[in-house]
Amino acid sequence: MAALKNWKSSLFDCFEDVNTCCYGFWCCPCLACTVSGRFGENYCLPLCDILTPSVCAACGVPLFVPPAALSMRASIRNKRGIAGSLCKDILASCCCVWCSWCQMHRELKEHTPVVVVMQQPVTLPGPTVVNVQANPIMMLNPNAAPPPGGFQHAAQ
Repeated sequence: MAALKNWKSSLFDCFEDVNTCCYGFWCCPCLACTVSGRFGENYCLPLCDILTPSVCAACGVPLFVPPAALSMRASIRNKRGIAGSLCKDILASCCCVWCSWCQMHRELKEHTPVVVVMQQPVTLPGPTVVNVQANPIMMLNPNAAPPPGGFQHAAQ
């Protein structure tokens, strides 16, 4: 089994990547959706962090742990072989969810492959030629000579 590694940056190293720090500070829900998408999950998964506490509070159930932040953090840590524990994930997700999302973003930023979609030129096929042969048609000419063999028209 491979040795576990550390996160690429600390939980509070937001100023290590100023772009991520600003993105998380000014629009943390958008950053959370970006992290979710980069990790291969549904982009709308972080909406659980917004909606679940409201629903639980309406039902009288106290909820302090943001479910999406916690599950994403634990999944990233397990998939990438990062040292830590579920207890630390809960602590980071509860006490500083913005810093947690920023740390996850920094971790995935370097590992996410850039996908370039190139469209091949479309070549249109040449015109389709259909060879249709007409069936022979027998036409009768009323002014024609009587047919051989003695058949006559009875014109009276």
